[in-house]
Amino acid sequence: MQAPKTIEYFYSAHSAYAYLGAWELEQIAQRTGAQIIHRPFDFAPVMAAAGGKGFKERSKAHIEYFFGREMVRWAQIRDLPMVRHRPTFHDNPLALANGAIIAAGTEADRLSRAILQAHWRDDADIADAAVLTQLALDLGLDAAALLKAAGSKDIQSQHEANTQEAIARPVFGSPTYFVDGDMFYGQDRLFMVEQALHNPFAP
Repeated sequence: MQAPKTIEYFYSAHSAYAYLGAWELEQIAQRTGAQIIHRPFDFAPVMAAAGGKGFKERSKAHIEYFFGREMVRWAQIRDLPMVRHRPTFHDNPLALANGAIIAAGTEADRLSRAILQAHWRDDADIADAAVLTQLALDLGLDAAALLKAAGSKDIQSQHEANTQEAIARPVFGSPTYFVDGDMFYGQDRLFMVEQALHNPFAP
């Protein structure tokens, strides 16, 4: 019996476009039988390694388009509620939220979507252990065990490994998906991800 295809999913827990693509990614996995392998990474060092500009270094036109008009349109296409401003806590550390997703194991799909939604729909502080605890409880998870694991040396080592792997591959934005090593950057390429699962693109 052939092993199921996998989608390697590199992203950060505060990524706007990961939020916009999260439910479509889940539907693709369900339609194709593919397994999503979550690889949350620390955003800043990956962007720095890729030569990307920080938010404050980008032009006003770029910000207004990619973090304004484009997000509004994709939220409408995906039928997802979304704040119309840069989230209040967007610059807070990602280690705990990313770690919680890694620690969630087989529940990573559900927890990841909940965290992204809390950040982009509810303007919640996903670096706050109390916020993450409540999200885990709402999903019926063992929140105390999850948060303890999220901050542990093993999980944070995996978080760092994900970050270094993203730099090495090289990933230059969030979300990025890999199917059989073929890279697809951006949730607007999810239709290509689905096609690759059925019929890989020519090299």
